[in-house]
Amino acid sequence: MENQAPMFCYQCQETAKGTGCTLRGVCGKLPETSGRMDLLLYVTRGVAILNDLLRGKGSPQRDADHQVIDALFTTITNANFDNDSLDGFIRRAFQMKRELIAKCKELGIKIPDAPEVTLAAEPEDYEKLESVTGVLAEPDADKRGLKQLAIYGAKGAAAYARHAANLKYEDDDVYACIEKVLKEVSRPDITVDELLKVVLYMGEGGVKAMALLDSANTGRYGNPEITKVNTGVRNNPGILISGHDLHDLEELLEQTAGTGVDVYTHSEMLPGQYYPYFKKYPHFAGNYGNAWWKQIDEFEKFNGCFVFTSNCIVPPRKTTTYTDRVYTLGVVDMPGTHHIDADAEGHHDFSEVIARAKTCQPPTEIEHGEIVGGFAHHQVVELAPKIIDLINRGKIRKFVVMAGCDGRFPSRSYYTDFAQALPDDCVILTAGCAKYRYNKLPLGDIEGVPRVLDAGQCNDSYSLVRIAMALKDALKVDSINDLPIVYNIAWYEQKAVIVLLALLSLGVQNIHTGPTLPAFFTPDILKVLQEKFNIGTISTVENDIATLINSK
Repeated sequence: MENQAPMFCYQCQETAKGTGCTLRGVCGKLPETSGRMDLLLYVTRGVAILNDLLRGKGSPQRDADHQVIDALFTTITNANFDNDSLDGFIRRAFQMKRELIAKCKELGIKIPDAPEVTLAAEPEDYEKLESVTGVLAEPDADKRGLKQLAIYGAKGAAAYARHAANLKYEDDDVYACIEKVLKEVSRPDITVDELLKVVLYMGEGGVKAMALLDSANTGRYGNPEITKVNTGVRNNPGILISGHDLHDLEELLEQTAGTGVDVYTHSEMLPGQYYPYFKKYPHFAGNYGNAWWKQIDEFEKFNGCFVFTSNCIVPPRKTTTYTDRVYTLGVVDMPGTHHIDADAEGHHDFSEVIARAKTCQPPTEIEHGEIVGGFAHHQVVELAPKIIDLINRGKIRKFVVMAGCDGRFPSRSYYTDFAQALPDDCVILTAGCAKYRYNKLPLGDIEGVPRVLDAGQCNDSYSLVRIAMALKDALKVDSINDLPIVYNIAWYEQKAVIVLLALLSLGVQNIHTGPTLPAFFTPDILKVLQEKFNIGTISTVENDIATLINSK
């Protein structure tokens, strides 16, 4: 274990094909941060192995479930850049492992000699352990790619499970799936064929995780409804809330009521505007800005305070002036910002943020207008008779699922160009921050049905599945692949990975993804995915319009 290995990370779309990030992550992650994350994931696999054994005896530990999902979530791209915070996660993981070992002994369960279980270390040992805990510890490229594909899917599912748990919605099947996957990828004797099954099993767990979060969000806040969201600003000081956690949004809105401070949504929090529950707050002002990667420039103009509820935080420039006005929650942390810990009941006290915001100038307007959204599955099913009529009359020829993530690379202008080039009888179904590439374009409507139907956050890709199933029944076709729906999905990080795996587990075929295929797809992995699911990458707008829209 003394052989030191360099940083290696290729979990996001921006890493170089085949090489990954080896000196510093494109996201801004440093080698010492990456090494800590590798150690955390390694010991968390040990926790998962032990809790899986306890589950087999009917005694899984819920604290262990939470430790697993939080460890996976905090290592997702653009969530945690703070080494001290990660050290805390590592120490808690080792303590959890010791508690589970004691519980197994109490129940007469034999402790496996897997190194993930037996390893004892301190956070500062991350560097000398990198050859064991790092991505490159698996020498076989195909196995390594499939193991990471499964782990990245587990990270995405863990994020959704945490948001649901914050609303007191939990499903042991989701925890069991995630922990079983971590146990299986830890097996040194696992084969490529077995790993392919693990990957699809993780996709099934992803469907359950997204369904759970959908139930949590709609059960608490009602079904999203068609909503026009203001993109301008008011004259009050403001707090900009980003990320995905609607429970945090609820608490912030409740605590800012009557204070003279307005609350705006940012990036993936935009769909919070669609839920009827939040419309009772008159100070819920609108949406400010665009996708996550533009925050460094846009935040400078907001002038107020910022609350990050989940991933998509970006390390600031040296010249950034707003860092000290950033507050992070849960698994999110970054040096120079303020972290607000939850109390024993999971509640956050935003009094410090509110007091600070009151001293700030109102936001500077960067755009003016409205965004229309709220087309989750319940709302679209209500529109189903009209949509079916438009299909039958040839007014709607194709639905194009353009869900997923946005990112910085200039090649992502493809999605804007593709949306603009779509024929007028095509409707875009979207979820996630990829929509910022086209949700403000004047694409019009088809007899009152907007040509961009925004279902919500990345986890609301589940709504797109529900919509497809409803269309399948209404149109009386045999398979979801017989529908007039094509898939052109953008990916960036692990939440998009679990969406992809979920679709594959449901048998969806002919998915285009981009702007590049994942670096962890080896030629052999890609060959199998193409043979089984006909998965492919984007080409040119002209070619893809011909292939996806005009070919059938």
